[in-house]
Amino acid sequence: MGYAVIRYSVKDGRLEENRALIAGVFEELDRSAPQALQYLALELDDGEFIHVVGTQDESAASPLPGFAAFKAFTENHAERRSTPVMRSQAKVMGNYRMLAGPKPTT
Repeated sequence: MGYAVIRYSVKDGRLEENRALIAGVFEELDRSAPQALQYLALELDDGEFIHVVGTQDESAASPLPGFAAFKAFTENHAERRSTPVMRSQAKVMGNYRMLAGPKPTT
């Protein structure tokens, strides 16, 4: 399993738009249920967003860019951001019941 961690902040006044576009991605993923993908999006108190993308095979490309909602999310992403995107590969060092519970409510 390979993981990528993506971090960025959005401009003032663009938070709701970014949240709505992220929600659209999760709605499409819930409908299509791709088995080779894990995806998590976090919003920090300071307006920074962190996305974690996991794929079954570290060398395989993520299927995420093929989804219409993800294309909509990335379409004007540079205009919404206040910082550059920082992307890093990551390894899970441990996981104790993280995200095993019910889906969050917005």
